[in-house]
Amino acid sequence: MSRYDRQSFLGPNSDSVISDILVGFVGAGGGNSHTVQQYAHIGGRRAVIVDPDIIEDTNLNRLVGGTIADVHASRHKVDIAYRVISGVVNDHEVTVRKTDWQSAMADLKGCDVIIGGVDSVVAKDQLDDFCKRYCIPYIDMGMDVHPHGEHFQIAGQVVLTSPGGPCLRCLNVIKPEDLVREHENYGAAGSKPQVVWPNGVLASTAIGLLVQLITPWHANTKLTQYLEYDGNAHTMRVSQRLQVLRFDGCPHHPKDGVGDHRFDIRNLPPPLGDR
Repeated sequence: MSRYDRQSFLGPNSDSVISDILVGFVGAGGGNSHTVQQYAHIGGRRAVIVDPDIIEDTNLNRLVGGTIADVHASRHKVDIAYRVISGVVNDHEVTVRKTDWQSAMADLKGCDVIIGGVDSVVAKDQLDDFCKRYCIPYIDMGMDVHPHGEHFQIAGQVVLTSPGGPCLRCLNVIKPEDLVREHENYGAAGSKPQVVWPNGVLASTAIGLLVQLITPWHANTKLTQYLEYDGNAHTMRVSQRLQVLRFDGCPHHPKDGVGDHRFDIRNLPPPLGDR
């Protein structure tokens, strides 16, 4: 019996499709620690994982795979993510970059899909722009906790944007006033409340969108998805913003902004037969 027999409904070639795809994980903290784990368990073996941070004791309430020993060893979060994948998949091809994602663009632009686990509004906006430029589907996760009378409201969203479709600004996930506010605070995302179970729900949804995007099991696959999470009601639903959006082309990412402006075909080496 094959390890993946119970997910054979994903399609006759789903094992090889999942095995061959290259997924970028920007951020290796709470949310993406879940996505990396689930990606490995469904058979994902090729990944680029980017995060400059070292695990701290305060991360242990939500970082899947992190241990007290990792804190004492000042281990990088990407190394923990690498350990999670290598503990499940034998023939893995995982690149870890202990840096900010802007310094890992050369690795990320070769990815088939990128999953973002970043808190900063600016980072989300820039990642979405990067993925639009290189025609990469982007899955973004976000979570926040808001005061609600004497109590609190847990809310979040998972958004899939694809080349040629609406971006995070079109969907109002990224708002100009949020960018201004964060810029005035020197780009800091702040210390947002985080707990493990909403991260897990959002991450599971993100992996579901990834699998739905690359395998034929689901008849209603869409290249743009916007799912809202109500952590108090424990529900996930399609956002009304997506339902009422009238999309006539993204005004934030013009077509001439696609591709690598530094690429010049004249600089490619000649074919082997011409050397």
